[in-house]
Amino acid sequence: MNTTVKHTEFNIDTIREDFPILNRKVNGKPLVYFDNAATSQTPKQVIDVIVDYYSNYNANIHRGVHTLSQEATDLYEAARLKIQQHFNAKHSYEIILTSGTTHGINLIANGFTNLLEKGDEVLVSALEHHSNIVPWQMLCERSGAILKVIPMNEKGELIIRDYDALLSKRTKLVFVNHISNALGTINPIEDMIKKAHQVGAAVLVDGAQSSPHIKPDVQALDVDFYVASAHKMCGPTGVGLLYGKEKWLNKLPPYQGGGEMIDQVTFEKTTYAGLPHKFEAGTPNICGGIAFGAAIDYMNAIGFDAIATYEHELLDYATAQLSAIEGLKIYGTADEKTSVVSFNIEGIHPYDIGAILDKLGIAVRTGHHCAQPIMDFFKIPGTVRASFAFYNTKAEIDALVEGVKKAKMMLS
Repeated sequence: MNTTVKHTEFNIDTIREDFPILNRKVNGKPLVYFDNAATSQTPKQVIDVIVDYYSNYNANIHRGVHTLSQEATDLYEAARLKIQQHFNAKHSYEIILTSGTTHGINLIANGFTNLLEKGDEVLVSALEHHSNIVPWQMLCERSGAILKVIPMNEKGELIIRDYDALLSKRTKLVFVNHISNALGTINPIEDMIKKAHQVGAAVLVDGAQSSPHIKPDVQALDVDFYVASAHKMCGPTGVGLLYGKEKWLNKLPPYQGGGEMIDQVTFEKTTYAGLPHKFEAGTPNICGGIAFGAAIDYMNAIGFDAIATYEHELLDYATAQLSAIEGLKIYGTADEKTSVVSFNIEGIHPYDIGAILDKLGIAVRTGHHCAQPIMDFFKIPGTVRASFAFYNTKAEIDALVEGVKKAKMMLS
């Protein structure tokens, strides 16, 4: 299975050729895809791996003695090693393959049910996606723990002095995203992790939005849990990763019961398999896991430093061009942020702007972006969110700016 990528330097024209969907038209217009924070597009190198798997290797893994099963198992476990190396986990068995970020968060939330006591405190940031809020509310309802919120300021940054004040010996868990999906804010997670550990708390970082832009080093961060999704990283939907420190994963009970996660089963008692299989009940998304590895290969071949530099140029350009439109307000002006611009035009509902942009072939996201508390903080129903990837261009941003101007003219 060949996943070789041809790139030796960052060339936007060559990169765009890798993404077949960028050649299509929407409503008769060339597609401008600015919804990358929801899901990235998939290069043909990864698509080819998916086709190759179903054409040549399709079989269940870990259980079969026949050739196809062994080949599929080898490919799947090789992908786990790629993910381990990319995120710099100490051991491959600290990488749990999941259906995505939400699955990983719920696995941890479920596991801590019997590890918390009434009156324990868990901290969650005000910048979280609903997937990193609701599971912890459910955990607190089950355990009697108390949920406290790390507040944010008008720039869309967490107020770290308030975080410091919230931390205490009662704090058992801290949950924070690496990057806000709604605003693009990059949170100071290294400092936050260090401070949490000083009071004995464990930290889970939602890396769904950071993984496409940053190459996290989980050992350097000293994070206890890190979650991400392949479909944000040029991979397929329905697969992701949970990294957990070995000591924590051994403390937590299995999330689901079924095949693969067992050692011995009798009607009197069942014993569980070791890591990582303890948390991987049932037939996994085998092809998805293999394709996740291929997507990581693809992005690493381009280079995350090159990706970050180019995307920052796009962010600066888009921010300047959109800010010049009278009546347009950008939400999320943190000093450290990634390639997301959330905005509104005074007096116009974001949905209406998004609908007109779609008629022009421009895909953006509108609404609260599964981050309703952020919108409540700003007292708005939602925003128009344009999120950029390394295969976007300044010419596409120009099309967005003209589209926003047209929408403003039509709707004012």
